[in-house]
Amino acid sequence: MPYSHRRRPTLLIVGCGDVGMRVLRLLQGRWRVLALTSTAARMPLLRQAGAVPVLGDLDQPHTLQRLAGIARLAQAVLHLAPPPGQGQGDARTAALLQALLRHGAPVQRLVYASTTGVYGDGAGALFDETRPVAPGTDRAQRRVAAEALVRAYGRVTGAGVCVLRIPGIYAADRPGGHPRERLMRGTPVLAADDDVYTNHIHADDLARACVAALQRGLPQRVINVVDDSDVKMGDYFDLAADLCGLPRPPRISRAQAREQLSPMLLSFMSESRRLHNTRLKRELRVRLLYPTVADGLRGT
Repeated sequence: MPYSHRRRPTLLIVGCGDVGMRVLRLLQGRWRVLALTSTAARMPLLRQAGAVPVLGDLDQPHTLQRLAGIARLAQAVLHLAPPPGQGQGDARTAALLQALLRHGAPVQRLVYASTTGVYGDGAGALFDETRPVAPGTDRAQRRVAAEALVRAYGRVTGAGVCVLRIPGIYAADRPGGHPRERLMRGTPVLAADDDVYTNHIHADDLARACVAALQRGLPQRVINVVDDSDVKMGDYFDLAADLCGLPRPPRISRAQAREQLSPMLLSFMSESRRLHNTRLKRELRVRLLYPTVADGLRGT
């Protein structure tokens, strides 16, 4: 660890939702954790989980004045908050970084949770983190903007910035994180000829990757946090249906999908990519608890 062994290091988690709570459990007793929340009602829950809650709203930068002072205690920041739902930039990340800079907070490490969506459509190709970004949606463009902001912060301050590119997250105990719910709604998937490759990571493995990045992430490094699966979207839901004892979802053509599915769902069916996870294993030294979606779905 790059931090002093004489006392517990302090971490600031920004966006302490499901994954942040899993990180809290992993760090309990080893790190002092501050957790930024915009909701006062969540503060008792965060305290119970072992964090010191800090009230502030990334959408209202004036509420982050207290954060700027408190953040001076933190050697590391784990940024899990998503960008806003509109636009092509990320004002939330900009507000956070400005608050950290305001009092020269001595952050040694900043880990940012991005998305594999920044690559855009890879047409089923297998590639690693050296592939240029090519966002195909405003949602992905906002993530590209956030990545640029945090990496610029690292260059200006000397903080070691590590960007984690994350695919679909699943876990039985994660809200909306199991395909069972979609299967029960009977949502169709693409026919085999039109289907796309998709990528996944179990929420517990993602939390472990976040901790590993805090400890071992190289400065200005991008890491694909994906499991070993090489599976198409329809096959993933077929597998989940079989394991859950539910009917497999209906298969439809891409033309039918354009007529029947929401623009958001259709956007996920318009990008096909397969990602190497060599850096995750070699550099962060993460040994996956659930190497494939089959392992993860059986385990949940």
